[in-house]
Amino acid sequence: MAHSLNTAPSPAGGPNQPKLDTDDIWQARVDLAACFRMAARLGMEEGICNHFSAVVPGYDDLFIVNPYGYAFAELTASMLLICDFHGNVVSGSGQPEATAFYIHARIHKNIPRAKAAFHTHMPYATALSMTEGDPLIFAGQTALKFYGRTAVDRNYNGLALDAREGDRIAAAIGDADIVFMKHHGVMVCAPNIAEAWDDLYYLERACEVQTLALSTGREVLGVAPEIAEAAYRQMREGDPESARLHLESVKRTLDRSEPEYKR
Repeated sequence: MAHSLNTAPSPAGGPNQPKLDTDDIWQARVDLAACFRMAARLGMEEGICNHFSAVVPGYDDLFIVNPYGYAFAELTASMLLICDFHGNVVSGSGQPEATAFYIHARIHKNIPRAKAAFHTHMPYATALSMTEGDPLIFAGQTALKFYGRTAVDRNYNGLALDAREGDRIAAAIGDADIVFMKHHGVMVCAPNIAEAWDDLYYLERACEVQTLALSTGREVLGVAPEIAEAAYRQMREGDPESARLHLESVKRTLDRSEPEYKR
């Protein structure tokens, strides 16, 4: 299912080469590696096909992404690639998976607020993307975290193997933070890695609970819009700090059992 992208590393050195060994960039690598590892633990990935990316701190035209051919559970901070928007690997060994490049490069280029973009085929959210109507019913409290923040890309067009498909997906996202990609999976866009992880995790939990509710065969009752809006605003006020603490807890958990993610 995955396709490699033929790229070559950009030549090292030179006066215009970015400085990619800063503490902030290394921390972004570590945080992203932690998200990969925990996503693998929770069964939120699919083989070697899914991808997370983050804009490089200090360089809005570069992004960090996982290399082609590795499962999430294998990834470490130093294995992650840094790419530009033209398909060049400017740091790291290997190349991104083709759809990872064409989706993520265009999202980061076209949606500057999306400093992090997490794409998975996680099972419950993907299952709901395959059903009739809007995927998410705002019926459970966890789902209300996403009230007014979702879009649906209804025009599945096969694999994203060129920039046009990446541009189309970016346009479908619009002002949303979460896009359900019909027949495909989901994409979470966020201002930082911690908030992307937090949204991805709770989105799958909301979709899991909804799937269980639907399995009863009884009608799933949505929350009244005015209550849903109020609850969303209550949650949103504390979300950045809650997301930061959530990611810190993920890293502490990994530090105890698989600290190699930081290498």
